[in-house]
Amino acid sequence: MGLFSFLTQELAIDLGTANTIIIHNDKIVVDEPSIVAIDQATGKLIAIGEKARQMHGKTHENIRTIRPLRDGVIADFNAAEQMIRGMIKMINPSNKLFSPSLRMVVCIPSGSTEVEIRAVRDSSEHAGGRDVYMIYEPMAAALGIGLDVEAPEGNMVVDIGGGTTEIAVIALGGIVCNKSIRIAGDGFTADIQAYMRHQHNIKIGERTAEDIKIAVGSALPDLDNPPADFIVRGPNLMTALPIEVPISYQEIAHCLDKSISKVEAAILGVLEQTPPELYADIVKKGIYLAGGGGLLKGLDKRLTDKINIKFRVAEDPLHAVARGTGIALKNVDRFPFLMR
Repeated sequence: MGLFSFLTQELAIDLGTANTIIIHNDKIVVDEPSIVAIDQATGKLIAIGEKARQMHGKTHENIRTIRPLRDGVIADFNAAEQMIRGMIKMINPSNKLFSPSLRMVVCIPSGSTEVEIRAVRDSSEHAGGRDVYMIYEPMAAALGIGLDVEAPEGNMVVDIGGGTTEIAVIALGGIVCNKSIRIAGDGFTADIQAYMRHQHNIKIGERTAEDIKIAVGSALPDLDNPPADFIVRGPNLMTALPIEVPISYQEIAHCLDKSISKVEAAILGVLEQTPPELYADIVKKGIYLAGGGGLLKGLDKRLTDKINIKFRVAEDPLHAVARGTGIALKNVDRFPFLMR
């Protein structure tokens, strides 16, 4: 650390479709939903993160809530830039005299195109980043889980985020084979909304569907420790009168079945491309689950039964990618797989 080190701030950013997490000095300093509220008339930012999420679905015509990322990539450049800038301000809101120069490591989906990568870099630079590095999400997840990504042996990671599911085989500091599919947590939430509409004639918003997923979301129709039913309240689509419907985890397991089958097919697709020596390592060690989707009840058991390789849920799967991005930040000069 030099004389002017206080003028430089180092940040690791997990820029997710559902949540954005920022790590500074080895600590999570920001963990907020990736959403902003904008004043339509002036274009000014009204709220970001949790405050904006509470407004989502409840705004009038002058206020619009925007999720700047879709399917893991930036869909609204201006909103993304305002969100990153606003979240960085949350770290030291009292510091009005000068803004420190920022060195950042930001993680991106492994299936990102050149244009999508440039959008992340430009947004980060416009938000104050002087030195911006990027790391692919599965690589960050592997680091966050505690795997030795530079070892000459195969590690396999399945990271089910909000917008994308990232599947990768990693060895010798590189991604050997991978697949990024746009079926993940947000897709599960949309499945639940559609199911409630068709099966129960009840209209629910994204936030309620998310609450159902967290409370009774399941990948299996028979769990050892089943959760209690979740009571959903909302308008009947035929009469507009309020109704209450109890939802069981078995119903949600049925409703998510198709999406989970697509994740299974993608995992098998990556295993098919895996060189035999690395495949043998993976069978021995198991496959690691990270991301919020890893918290879905019974998912590890369902995947283990289907694929015949042990699936292990990472410790604190929600923050595995962010932790790994933080490790990459401390090893910027040592890790050759970081992109500038």
